[in-house]
Amino acid sequence: MGKLRLVASQEVQEMLGVSRTRAYQITNSKTFPDPVAVLSVGRTWRTEDVEPWIKDHRPDLHDPAQ
Repeated sequence: MGKLRLVASQEVQEMLGVSRTRAYQITNSKTFPDPVAVLSVGRTWRTEDVEPWIKDHRPDLHDPAQ
């Protein structure tokens, strides 16, 4: 089994290259993956859920080398 890789709101914001407000809007959309945990510091997502979403919804940001 591989390592569990998680990203928080700040990392999602950086992955998308958007403002904190825009990242909040995107992560609250019905199409965005559900968080795996809600911690005192905020929500977290599995990287393996977020990366395909970016590939499908923001193809301009997808790095084909990954």
